[in-house]
Amino acid sequence: MTRRPAPSGTGRSATRRSRQDPVQRREQLIGIGLEMLTRRPLHQITVDDVAAGAGISRSLLFHYFPTKRDYYAEVVRAASRRLLHAMWVREDSAGRAGTIEAILTEYLDFLERRHEPYLALLRSSGAEDWAREIFEETRAALAGKLIGALGIEQPSELERAAVTAWLSFAEELGLTWARHTIGDRAEVLRLLTGTLRRAVHLAGQRAESAR
Repeated sequence: MTRRPAPSGTGRSATRRSRQDPVQRREQLIGIGLEMLTRRPLHQITVDDVAAGAGISRSLLFHYFPTKRDYYAEVVRAASRRLLHAMWVREDSAGRAGTIEAILTEYLDFLERRHEPYLALLRSSGAEDWAREIFEETRAALAGKLIGALGIEQPSELERAAVTAWLSFAEELGLTWARHTIGDRAEVLRLLTGTLRRAVHLAGQRAESAR
């Protein structure tokens, strides 16, 4: 009796294609979530759609992530890591952190290339308490990077708050520029650096007078 060929997409070859190292599979699933997050809010991403995108069953996704919330959290953390990595500037030979201008140049480069993933991170921040917590941790890390670049070794609470508040301004201005090309890049960079330095200067004066 002649054996019939296995239907396309089945059999050993399909099994080999669908099998991945656990770490690779997790990265693939997180990557799919990140891509979806650029097109829709976090709460509209379903595990069924993610599993279908990876070519696996819904139940197999939960082999890599215990719960749906765990999966969503990893996606949001990955979006956060991308931003922090984009704003990382190598220290110079003397061990000094990158300048404000260098850090904000990297920031504008990131927004110019990948403003959709950044919008995704902003969208996710209002979804759940845990998502807001991750976003606030990201903001705190960014604020710390900027404070270090400004050379402030022991920032006051007001100085730290001023930098954190300035980040909201930078997000709005940077995204408006990246999406609509409003203003010259050099002008936007000068505005960002100027307002940051001014805000920190005024906060520092206030902190000094309160001592």
